[in-house]
Amino acid sequence: MPNGQERQPPQDPATPGGQWYPPEWPDRIRALADGTLTPVPPRRAATVMLLRDTPAGPAVHMLRRRASMAFAGGAYAYPGGGVDPRDEDHRIGWAGPSLDVWAARLGTDAASAQAIVCGAVRETFEESGVLLAGETADTVVGDTTAEDWEADRRSLVARELSFAEFLDRRGLLLRSDLLGAWARWITPEFEPRRYDTWFFVAALPEGQRTRNASTEADRTVWIRPADAAAGYDKGELLMMPPTISTLRSLEPYAGASDALAAAAGQDLAPVLAQAALEDGELVLSWPGHDEFTKRVRPGGPA
Repeated sequence: MPNGQERQPPQDPATPGGQWYPPEWPDRIRALADGTLTPVPPRRAATVMLLRDTPAGPAVHMLRRRASMAFAGGAYAYPGGGVDPRDEDHRIGWAGPSLDVWAARLGTDAASAQAIVCGAVRETFEESGVLLAGETADTVVGDTTAEDWEADRRSLVARELSFAEFLDRRGLLLRSDLLGAWARWITPEFEPRRYDTWFFVAALPEGQRTRNASTEADRTVWIRPADAAAGYDKGELLMMPPTISTLRSLEPYAGASDALAAAAGQDLAPVLAQAALEDGELVLSWPGHDEFTKRVRPGGPA
């Protein structure tokens, strides 16, 4: 899709790099601190860092959210979205580690683990056209750009079809072994839209290709994690803390398979931002991620 002109979210001149801070955060943080704001429960979500190998090293598939989006407009992210509760109830064709193994890895029960992994695979298909599923435990579907695939993809997006129903209709097994759980971030308590998001890594299957299938994105790119991080550091690419953090964590790996192999050793302890009042300043921090610490002067902008 063409890039188009975009409205950049307001930025504090002191904000490092391209980190996205909504202008309403200071007031919401103050409200949380004085008890007038009650946190909303976070919805479960899943997102996938889809990798492919290039002569210069692995590249990751990213999309740029439309500037008109209410949340993180203009920011770069990965394919992802909310978990569909329907994917808890229907046992699906499954290949790879068992649901009990996934539950232990994700810190959930087996039904929730199925829904979260389904959400990761479904959202990747919905937003990039890539499907991590096959007719057998050691195969993956090929090109998914034909009209019948597109009709099913649209039905999934519209929630007219659950992912379990889609797999049953197609006679497919979800290839959970093609995914590796990488990180878990929870939206700050002062945000009106909150998500408990599991980040996964996967390699682009042979024979498939990505496309901008998302109505929420105006651009998609394949980019080396180091190049994307450099763009963020220069203030050229807007990103939220979980995105730039996971990008930096991908930089050491020489190939997509190396990153996937390393997933089992990644820490899935939830990262939740903390807001506090210190000497009259609002301080926003993400434990273990000091680069994102933000200090807001009384009455100052975010």
